[in-house]
Amino acid sequence: QVQVVESGGGLVQAGGSLRLSCVASAHVFSFNSMGWYRQAQGQQRELVSIMHNGGGTNYADSVKGRFTISRDSTKNTVYLQMDSLKPEDTAMYYCVARRTVKDYWGGGTQVTVSS
Repeated sequence: QVQVVESGGGLVQAGGSLRLSCVASAHVFSFNSMGWYRQAQGQQRELVSIMHNGGGTNYADSVKGRFTISRDSTKNTVYLQMDSLKPEDTAMYYCVARRTVKDYWGGGTQVTVSS
């Protein structure tokens, strides 16, 4: 059973930075893609950023230029560097590891940005 575990969330002031980490129990290249979603209170879960097996990336328009996704295949880890954080970035952030037949989700890490 694949496990995905996030870490790195916390409380930060607007304009600050955080780096989220997502460790998978399988090799990152065994997935079609890995990435990050977020869900703010009372809202639907939305895509933040995804990195495909070949290295291509996608970002939500709201985070382009501020967030950067990367991976370390030697550690089976995907990172989300979040800079210039805004109060509207406050949400639970979830990591997902995707295979053709199944998505594996972590339990989430809370990011709170104070104004």
